[in-house]
Amino acid sequence: MGKAPLQQEEDERRIWARSQEEQRRLEASGHLYDDPELEAYIARVLERVRPPEVSRGDLSLRVRVIKNPLLNAFTYPNGAIYVHTGILARIDNEAQLATLLAHELAHASHRHAVTRFRDIQNKTAFISTFQVMAAPWGLIGLVAQALGTVGAIAAIYGHSQEQELEADREGLRLMTRAGYDPREAPKLFLHLRQWIEDEKKPEPFFFGTHPRLAERTASYESLLAGEFRGAAAQGGEVGGPEFLARTRRALLDNAVLDLQAGRFVQTQKTISKYLALDPHDAAAHYYLGESHRRSNDPQQREQALAHYREAIGRAAGFPEPYRGLGTLHYQAGNRTEARRAFAEYLRLAPGAKDRPYIEGLLEELGEDDKS
Repeated sequence: MGKAPLQQEEDERRIWARSQEEQRRLEASGHLYDDPELEAYIARVLERVRPPEVSRGDLSLRVRVIKNPLLNAFTYPNGAIYVHTGILARIDNEAQLATLLAHELAHASHRHAVTRFRDIQNKTAFISTFQVMAAPWGLIGLVAQALGTVGAIAAIYGHSQEQELEADREGLRLMTRAGYDPREAPKLFLHLRQWIEDEKKPEPFFFGTHPRLAERTASYESLLAGEFRGAAAQGGEVGGPEFLARTRRALLDNAVLDLQAGRFVQTQKTISKYLALDPHDAAAHYYLGESHRRSNDPQQREQALAHYREAIGRAAGFPEPYRGLGTLHYQAGNRTEARRAFAEYLRLAPGAKDRPYIEGLLEELGEDDKS
């Protein structure tokens, strides 16, 4: 690995200054996920994969988490790494997290972002591409508005195939040197490929298109079969339990973001993963019920009912599951059950914002009973 850039060229100093200004704007935008303990944990993993030849003074090594359900991570030229809650929710263990962080660290230490920024000469063409790529992705579009040009290049425009393959090799070396099991590295890409299949649309961020995920998976498998064959045979640390414990809160919060975005398959997968850690969480059962109900799939109605009832059983004073139950019964024509559930919802949440709407439904249900 080449030594980190201690001596910066004039344009590189300007790029770093611009990066710092963009980071201040991003961190004041409200898009960051507020969990200092999670960030401290990720920072420890980053420190573990940091090579000794890269001093903390050479790069501004730090990690911030962005509350966004898309699977993304990116690095500014100065080494500041941003990780989406979406990718944290998808991966399984610390070894996979180390793969992600080591890959991003390699981009910074090899000055990929600086090189990429220099390569993009036609700013108008870049902005056009940026807008086209960001527009269809509502939540990434919100984050994109907080990114300047340097951040957008890193987060959305991406790196060249050559740079990605170099980061693959260097990142694998770093995570293996830190004692992690290199066999976990390709699994990161399998999660991303499954995400694409679930969503039935291309994923243009992180490892998505520079180059394609199949090529990236093949890259890691080739490295494990060749240069890193001995390390793969030896194995290493996986770190599943601690990773899941540290990311548990982010799992549920990210599932809510997926639910709000209408990604019900992702919501159900993430909450199922969360419930394996905490099967008694009433809020998780409620949100899982919501995902089944909002999918508008009649075959999921019974699952929605079961999770609403489970939420009520776990927390009797929890109002939202009653609203969900009432909606399901109303849609199914079970008017007595709908009226009972809606009335309980308003009793438990007298100041609910949707009270006028629910009262209208109750009035309709009551009038129907009298006719």
